[in-house]
Amino acid sequence: MPMGHTATPPPATGGLTATEHRLANGLRVVLSEDHLTPVAAVCLWYDVGSRHEVAGRTGLAHLFEHLMFQGSAQVQGNGHFELVQGAGGSLNGSTSFERTNYYETMPAHELELALWLEADRMGSLLTALDDESMENQRDVVKNERRQRYDNVPYGTAFEKLTAMAYPEGHPYHHTPIGSMADLDAASLEDAREFFRTYYAPNNAVLTVVGDIDPEQTLGWIEKYFGSVPGHQGKKPPRDGTLPDVIGGQKREIVEEEVPSRALMAAYRLPHDGTRECDAADLALTALGGGESSRLNKRLVRRDRLAVGAGFGLLRLAGAPSLGWLDVKASGGVEVAQIEEAVDDELRRFAEEGPSPEEMERAQAQLEREWLDRLATVGGRADELCRYAVLFGDPQLALTAVQRVLDVTAEEVRAVAAARLRPDNRAVLVYEPTEPAAEENDDETEESGQ
Repeated sequence: MPMGHTATPPPATGGLTATEHRLANGLRVVLSEDHLTPVAAVCLWYDVGSRHEVAGRTGLAHLFEHLMFQGSAQVQGNGHFELVQGAGGSLNGSTSFERTNYYETMPAHELELALWLEADRMGSLLTALDDESMENQRDVVKNERRQRYDNVPYGTAFEKLTAMAYPEGHPYHHTPIGSMADLDAASLEDAREFFRTYYAPNNAVLTVVGDIDPEQTLGWIEKYFGSVPGHQGKKPPRDGTLPDVIGGQKREIVEEEVPSRALMAAYRLPHDGTRECDAADLALTALGGGESSRLNKRLVRRDRLAVGAGFGLLRLAGAPSLGWLDVKASGGVEVAQIEEAVDDELRRFAEEGPSPEEMERAQAQLEREWLDRLATVGGRADELCRYAVLFGDPQLALTAVQRVLDVTAEEVRAVAAARLRPDNRAVLVYEPTEPAAEENDDETEESGQ
């Protein structure tokens, strides 16, 4: 049986605890008991995302997320979905810049099934990976790109702003979806090598949260995961360090068939895991987090320049985080008017900082979001994985909210003054074009006469 330790619960954990264990093959295991409801969540984070990819092979991490649902030695085709859903559970996976995760929420008595399924594909996916499954999922991912990026209004905005905010050659320059050309170029051997390198137990964290018996759960984990060999061939991701500010505004005008003019911008902000990042989160929440935020009150309710205004934070640990501004213009309003109002509000905020009411509201909003995540077994399992993989300590998940509540209004003002500046942003200006004329319109009209 693997050895583990239980940390003394830090203050402000809300009574939540987590125990940590490590198997001989390097797999880190985090368990958190919660007997409130008879469910259990399994979450498995692999320390691999798009930042680990190389030029010419973008999108491989996301493609592999799909391949993991294509069958393994003991589970063919869509069997993973069928077995979990047939047992009354739910499941999915996702890919980001910094990790790939897989998760199941099960009735507590079906926990062993979820653990066996995850262990089987970790240990034996290469047995089932062939040209047919590769081509099948390549087409699925390409279609996902069409539906979520290429063929929807503003769909490529995030991709464009990311490429502008992080320079060519930077590990975060491209988004996890990858390019069509690179998806086409990926070979079966590329996928097999990717799996051998990154899908190893010593490159993963497994969390189990909910109505569990820890001793029995650890026994199942040792039984199913313990024989999976580790792999030592992984290279660390390329350095994502950049200057605090971009050093000059980057700007692109996009003429597309979109519903309205829009102003979108990405600001370079402090790394996740720092006090400055928490301060930036509070600043963006006060400025653009909901209907009571400054930008919404100014742009939407008072001046009626926009139909929507939001400002949110994409937290990143291996590179500067991104502050994401998104404003959709009211009919007939020029983007220049919106930009002038935004800059005016940012200037005032940098000078004055948040009011006591804004500070209290922003902290309460982030606290509620944190509590919402930890209130479900699946959300808690994911947060424990995140802090274990990105920061080395799952216990940090249980005290995250207190760190946000400890930030002062002056720290919020200071990070806004230092970072929310015109010379530290990439800007997209959307200008609508007329809908493209349908081909053969004339012929259709003539045939209808």
